[in-house]
Amino acid sequence: MAHLTEEFVNLEGDAPVRGFLHRADGPDFLVLTHGAGGNCKAPLLIALAERFAATGLTTLRCDLPYRQRRPAGPPSPSDAKQDQAGLRRAVTLLREKFSGQAFLGGVSYGGRQASMLLAAEPSLADGLLLMSYPLHPPGRPAQLRTAHLPNLQRPTLLVSGTRDAFGSITELEAAIKLIPARPKLIAIESAGHGLLQKANRQELPDRVVREFQSFFSVD
Repeated sequence: MAHLTEEFVNLEGDAPVRGFLHRADGPDFLVLTHGAGGNCKAPLLIALAERFAATGLTTLRCDLPYRQRRPAGPPSPSDAKQDQAGLRRAVTLLREKFSGQAFLGGVSYGGRQASMLLAAEPSLADGLLLMSYPLHPPGRPAQLRTAHLPNLQRPTLLVSGTRDAFGSITELEAAIKLIPARPKLIAIESAGHGLLQKANRQELPDRVVREFQSFFSVD
């Protein structure tokens, strides 16, 4: 059985890192962050971190810098660069501790920042996990957030609900054709933007981990 620990991480500075590290025995790691209205204590992030660690993948579920400054409320457009810097520092710090593959990901806004960071700096991580990617604002399908997708050079796994107002499965299928690296989209039936529901509370995290292991060939 894997040796598992959970430890609080709080590193201050221009690109602060705060969260919980679910340490496992394996050499690979995942930095995972939250959506615009949440934080690293979101039930989905906790469930995923626990299950990933149980499979041997050390996982840091972390608060983005804007959330560290403000306990509630959404980010502003001016927060994006610092939020990306916080993710960059988190990956860099874990690379100093773990010798395997590095993965980066997040939910909604957090996933978007992770994808923009990795599009600009492809050597930072080996793969990307995007959950509920906010393809466009609800009701405004013409305002696509796809400009950086042609620069994604790392395999990208997307997980999205079939009732997500931020982008339909059909819209996402069209968008990921812009990604030159290997993409895959997993549709979660009847789920909205929050993904996690009473009906799938146990099955969803397990499925995401299984799909992740298969897609990235992580044992």
